[in-house]
Amino acid sequence: MSDKTASEKLQKVLARAGLGSRREMEEWISGGRVTVDGKPATLGDRVSPNQQVRVDGHPVQIASEEQQICRVLAYHKPEGEICSRTDPEGRPTVFSRLPNIKGARWIAIGRLDINTSGLLLFTTDGELANRLMHPKFEVEREYAVRVFGEINDAMIQRLRTGVELEDGKANFKKIKALPGEGINRWFHVVLTEGRNREVRRMWESQGAVVSRLIRVRYGDLLLPKHLPAGGYAEYPLDEVNYLRKLVSLAPEVATLVKPEDRDERRRRMASMKRAVRKHQIAEKSPERKPKERKSVEKTDANKTATRQKPAPVRGKPQRQPTGKKPSREGRG
Repeated sequence: MSDKTASEKLQKVLARAGLGSRREMEEWISGGRVTVDGKPATLGDRVSPNQQVRVDGHPVQIASEEQQICRVLAYHKPEGEICSRTDPEGRPTVFSRLPNIKGARWIAIGRLDINTSGLLLFTTDGELANRLMHPKFEVEREYAVRVFGEINDAMIQRLRTGVELEDGKANFKKIKALPGEGINRWFHVVLTEGRNREVRRMWESQGAVVSRLIRVRYGDLLLPKHLPAGGYAEYPLDEVNYLRKLVSLAPEVATLVKPEDRDERRRRMASMKRAVRKHQIAEKSPERKPKERKSVEKTDANKTATRQKPAPVRGKPQRQPTGKKPSREGRG
């Protein structure tokens, strides 16, 4: 192995390449999916930029921290999409809409369940994703939640102080009721962790049911108002460095985001809305193309039948019989 000053831990290099979090990379290494210079890698290995690293036989481009540009996307997740790269049931995934990138891949910072919409962040930096998801950094997530049921002050107080769930005690750091009456009411709640279905389970512990759930904020980053459901926008350098500072990472010095004026942004948003609509139409009508093929085949058959009609006899055109007697004028 090379000198430690010129090498880094293998899982850190793989995470920075955008393949996943450090924890996931450690599992891949332990599972024998990673090789270094043609030999199976082991936990604790360190690699330098001149070594050849492969995952599942595919080469991985090794870049130093200085060479790798940290990118972050805001995605407006609609209901009905899952946060996995593929789904055996064929359901749409959040990754299907994201832009393609070379030498890296998008990593979801946390998850939203299939029935939850709102702000979902993606990054190319596995270390940033890992830290933002770690409970010790206590990054705030704010949700707008519509609750069905009779809610009283005692319930609200219990949700603030903590309720027991299957995986331990949980509480809302903040909870605010929005104006309104009845058994369908809106609240804004804040958490500093991202356990599975935590918001829903907390309300269910009080006998209430969540009928709508939208993530509206992650840290200080709000869900962009101009972003359509199914749309995305890349954060400029200031917002990227805000997230990095939040979890004690060195600031990024470069960005691929180009400055744009108001008209350029409007054109980009209009183009994105059209792309989102096309994507939705394509998902709802998968059998459209076969129908078109059938209609084409039918048209071709009609053309063939037309071609097979007997050609008319040249010469004086013959009058077609009408079944009527000729008029007086016609008899002469």
